[in-house]
Amino acid sequence: MNSLTDNNEYKNFIVDVATKIKQTQVKLAVSVNRGLLHFYFELGGMISQKQQKAKWGARLIENMAKDIKKEFPQLKGFSRTNLFSMKKFYEFYSPYLVHQAGGLIENTQDKIVQLGAELSEESLFSIPWRHHTEILNQTNSIEEAIYYIEQTIKNNWSRDTLAINLKSKLFQRDGKGVNNFSNTLPKPLSDLAVQTIKDPYVFDFFSFDKLFIERDIENKLIDNITKFLLELGKGFAFVGKQYHLEIAGVDRYIDLLFYHIELKCYVVIELKNKKFIPEYAGKLNYYISAVDTMLKKENDNPTIGIVLCRDKNNIEAEFALRDINKPIGVSEFELKLTEVLPENLRSSLPTIEEFEAQLSLENIFFDTK
Repeated sequence: MNSLTDNNEYKNFIVDVATKIKQTQVKLAVSVNRGLLHFYFELGGMISQKQQKAKWGARLIENMAKDIKKEFPQLKGFSRTNLFSMKKFYEFYSPYLVHQAGGLIENTQDKIVQLGAELSEESLFSIPWRHHTEILNQTNSIEEAIYYIEQTIKNNWSRDTLAINLKSKLFQRDGKGVNNFSNTLPKPLSDLAVQTIKDPYVFDFFSFDKLFIERDIENKLIDNITKFLLELGKGFAFVGKQYHLEIAGVDRYIDLLFYHIELKCYVVIELKNKKFIPEYAGKLNYYISAVDTMLKKENDNPTIGIVLCRDKNNIEAEFALRDINKPIGVSEFELKLTEVLPENLRSSLPTIEEFEAQLSLENIFFDTK
């Protein structure tokens, strides 16, 4: 009799089983994470309310950490620091949670409008606890915190990626920059285009030991293309540097050419290691027209241009773009000292291995004793 391990049908069956196990693990991990966050939120509320009513102050949390340790010596996650974080988790978000039928928090729409921000339970309990502690420790307002929660969900940020974006103050930079998109692109494309640009862009992976020119910066960006794309944002696909176009028998070269997958359009970037001057907009307008004529396909949206410069006067930039009929944005960029990013940097939510480490998932799923 032939061994089953040599049977192709059996091999395919095992692949199907393994896939099913992994899918179920992920679903269970998400479910466990949501349950854990609900519990932390409720416990934070209990601590907050007891401190207010009983007037026990900070000693309540210190005593709780010690007594929980005595009662459950093998249980982790209830240190003094983590209990403080649970209390902050509840107090920071509870005023802004929108009421949901059968949900955890009751709130009124009038209060939400008055506070000027809102957050759904679905969003709040969709990211891991360690993501929340990063956000709680590094944000100053509810609007900023909600932004990072929503961006984590939308872009599947790992904890490392979230930490980098918090450090670079992405909230203050995202969707900024002078542009004429509302006048040159139809809605909702114009709104989406605005969301793709930042001001300033922060390039923190540079190290020069001599005077450098624009081409040096350009080369460094391409040498560090993964980090460059991370800073540009989701959707950018690199096409080429010094991209060659022959126009009327003359060789022309675009500094950096990208294609944006979500916007379905080419993006032309002109890099200037100087302060912005109106002539830069005119040159970029010329390149955008060329790309629209020579590269743009029938189903592509209009090409977008971005001038990246070291400095700008916003009023001058606005005047320069006012009567241009091609979509152009003007942003600054900052060069910072090289900083080594984690080797395992990923633009995704934690892997199944990370969930297992945080939630002891393997035991939850497989231990049937």
